[in-house]
Amino acid sequence: MTKPAIARLFFGSLVAIIAGVLVLCLAAVWAFGSGLVELDGSGVRLHGEGLVGDPAVLVLALVVGAVAMLGGAIGQFVAWIGALVNTSHLDDKMWFVLLLVLGLLSFGFVAMLVYVLAGPDGLEVERRRIAGPVGGAA
Repeated sequence: MTKPAIARLFFGSLVAIIAGVLVLCLAAVWAFGSGLVELDGSGVRLHGEGLVGDPAVLVLALVVGAVAMLGGAIGQFVAWIGALVNTSHLDDKMWFVLLLVLGLLSFGFVAMLVYVLAGPDGLEVERRRIAGPVGGAA
């Protein structure tokens, strides 16, 4: 996977996660505002008769938000794996080790952000190495 493809996947899945969180927040505000959900001292109460509008729309909003967040999380994981494969082609394995260790220690977002913004493209480096010197000198 090339670095531009990794960057598109990383930022696209980040947008999906943010959109999912926003949809879930709007659904929660709607549920609290319509009186469907009420917090009291002993816990949470649900009032089915208090819902303004169609309950199916609220459920749909919750499902859409959750699916967007799940899809974004899967996209982030795939981008991380793509970055690991891409950096494994580099002679210097520093980027590979940093991405791997920070990803396994749950700091993968920070490592991926730095890689996408400033990291090398391992496939491009390998292509240049295979192509040899520019100008065809033997």
